[in-house]
Amino acid sequence: MSFNIENYFSDLSAGNTILYYKGNVDSDVINHVLDTVEDKMVAVNEQSKLRKKVYNVLVESLQNLYHHVDKVPNDFEDQTAERFGLLVVKKVNNGYRIITGNFVHAENIERLEEKIKRINRSSHEEIKELYKFILNHQRISAKGGGGLGLVDIARKTGNKLEYSIIVYNKNYSFFYLDILVSEEI
Repeated sequence: MSFNIENYFSDLSAGNTILYYKGNVDSDVINHVLDTVEDKMVAVNEQSKLRKKVYNVLVESLQNLYHHVDKVPNDFEDQTAERFGLLVVKKVNNGYRIITGNFVHAENIERLEEKIKRINRSSHEEIKELYKFILNHQRISAKGGGGLGLVDIARKTGNKLEYSIIVYNKNYSFFYLDILVSEEI
């Protein structure tokens, strides 16, 4: 193993963290995370518009973890997680950061990175057009999605998708996605 996932993720989650989760991502976890984050934002009287945006982006992020994670490497400490993922939601000055992490098989890295680069090169108007195009022409993939998730996140936030892909071993990398959800857009 070339790096320690827990240490790297702990550094990312430093600050005003309102939720930290590491483990198997299933429907019960998704529901619990959504309820917890919603309750915490209501408790601090967060604006309704920002709360809704965070909730929607969080739903999309969790669906990505649920549908698109690859099996954990054989030498990873948690072999019980069928869909292992990491999630941090933290309050920042201008909104919230939603940070996810999951294993991606080496053969899927190039396609994932190209998709993110395409999204990040696009203007907000181009992202809206891409979103409409995918909605009207999508084909459901083997993992159940139509390729809309990352496009929808970029569309809803109006921000670039920040990410890191860190080689774990020759067959796997760990993919971090850092999404800023702010009041703008």
